[in-house]
Amino acid sequence: MMVRPEGLERALRDGPPILTWIHGDEPLLVIEAADRVRAAARAAGCEERVVLYVERGFSSADLAGHAGSMSLFASRRLIELRVPNSPTRELGEALAALAGSLDDSVRILATSGPLDRKTVNGAWFKALDPHMLHVAIYPIDRSRLAGWIGERLAAQGQRAGRETLELIADRVEGNLLAAHQEIRKLGLLFPEGPLAADAVRDAVLNVARYDPYALLEAALGGDVDRTRRSLDGLKAEGAAEPLVLFALADGARTLVRLFDDQRRGVAQTQSFAQARVFGTRTAAYRSAISRHDVRSARRMLQAAARADTIVKGARQGDPWQALGELALSLAGAPLLDSPCPEA
Repeated sequence: MMVRPEGLERALRDGPPILTWIHGDEPLLVIEAADRVRAAARAAGCEERVVLYVERGFSSADLAGHAGSMSLFASRRLIELRVPNSPTRELGEALAALAGSLDDSVRILATSGPLDRKTVNGAWFKALDPHMLHVAIYPIDRSRLAGWIGERLAAQGQRAGRETLELIADRVEGNLLAAHQEIRKLGLLFPEGPLAADAVRDAVLNVARYDPYALLEAALGGDVDRTRRSLDGLKAEGAAEPLVLFALADGARTLVRLFDDQRRGVAQTQSFAQARVFGTRTAAYRSAISRHDVRSARRMLQAAARADTIVKGARQGDPWQALGELALSLAGAPLLDSPCPEA
């Protein structure tokens, strides 16, 4: 059974199943979900905890050995599997074979990075489904971040206006662990009740982290202010210019493809699926389609090609200025004046 983090507590009311698999790339949310599973396992009588790291030299036989051995110290135990990368088929098949034979004395908690669609739809993963609670952790996108912060503040008896929540979100964007620390700090500094905007502004550090695809999402969504902040943040953090260009060029290239599909009469849902536009990216690309047309999309692709020559040093110019012009054009700022022939 698959659940989101917010539904995990209810799913664990009768104790954890044979296997709970938590996967995602938000460390804070993975840690919190794993803590809930550990608490449920303790409440169910799992007094012993064994941690196994799936790294070089790990054998599935090690897992089977720990699951099948008798404990001298507890009648029930929790085995934690830390999977740093994508699980191998060997590990998955071993888990599937083991899950069907375990009794109530053993529970397994597996944590890993995000699992791709191929893994989740694979035979061994589906074989685990009757025995497994599958918890998928997804990033908190920027449009939901202020609300998420408000919920966390409410849990500690505090509240803030929308403008103050957006201020906090701007300062912690892309860094949920830091957001959690800042929220806890506000709980220590101020009493329960409403928070004054000026006090929050002085107390909350600027600990935002930026990544090129967050910049692309802001630009596609037409959020010019966030696009500027992301650009400044990436530049200040010393982000690799080719990586930033790769994300922006990928966005422009995908936009051209979507417009070409539109002109050929391809249904938008089919076009998005073929271009691998899923989840929160769907709304961002729809927003970009509403503001641009095929001509402007191709002009931005040309701007990406010019930026590429500047980033590589084959043409004079400031790489960050070129990247900024491209990103802001995607966001809806005036486009560069360069001819674009129709194809």
